[in-house]
Amino acid sequence: MLLTITAIVFATFLWWFSTGVIFYLNSRPEHTFRWSMLCGSILALAALLGVWFSAREASAMAAFVAFSCGLVIWGWHAMSYYMGIITGPCRQPCPPGSKGLDRFRHAAATSLHHEFAILATVGLFLGIVWGQPNQFGLWTFLLLWGMHISAKLNVFLGVRNLNVEFLPQRLRYLSSYFRHAPMNLLFPLSVTAGTMLTVFMALEGIRAEPGSAEAIGYTLLATLCALAVIEHWFMVLPIRAEALWQWSLRTTSSKTADADSSHPHRYFSGRSATAVPGKNSPPNGSAEA
Repeated sequence: MLLTITAIVFATFLWWFSTGVIFYLNSRPEHTFRWSMLCGSILALAALLGVWFSAREASAMAAFVAFSCGLVIWGWHAMSYYMGIITGPCRQPCPPGSKGLDRFRHAAATSLHHEFAILATVGLFLGIVWGQPNQFGLWTFLLLWGMHISAKLNVFLGVRNLNVEFLPQRLRYLSSYFRHAPMNLLFPLSVTAGTMLTVFMALEGIRAEPGSAEAIGYTLLATLCALAVIEHWFMVLPIRAEALWQWSLRTTSSKTADADSSHPHRYFSGRSATAVPGKNSPPNGSAEA
């Protein structure tokens, strides 16, 4: 029981802290990105080694290591996206008048290279863990990717809280692809599927032998999935999610406040997010997890 509680607390803290670190680094001046990405890349390479070593061992500690490494590698992709290093061929606001599939095509182009990089990483994961007893590093990465795609689709289709304050200034053009609405038809499916997956993994952890790699690994995944579902609810409930990471958003929030005080309707008009030509474009062609 103590080890299970430890796994829940560990997953929650690692999710919260790593997210805050990424927000903080992405809010720093652009001249710091080179060093941030260098350190992040070294950490991601170390995490890949961690996945390789832990995949060959079926123990509770190996499950902790694999989970942590999967989250670190995901964090590298998120950081490279928000820093505008690996994004997509489109780095401009949504063209005026775009609707339906045309709007979706433009939105997908803003992160196409990012998604290809993730696919390549999944292939690397498969090569590392194929046939090995501990695959929780891969499942952690896939879970984060799946819930991230779900969140992006929901803000594209329309939710109450668009959380633009999480976007660095250079990526504010992405807000032109968001839609403000009480809810969308995908949202109930997203939270239902996420909740069912959480329950499934929690039950798998309960059924496994206490203290085993399966018990700890599934508990870690269930906790992470539950947190992702809670993040989805933040999109539609009258709750400000940024309060969880206020310590890491101070720089971004101050810049956002200055921009919004000068242009109170700069990013949103009516139900659909709109962009001001030129002012939402990324500086020097840089862009955005």
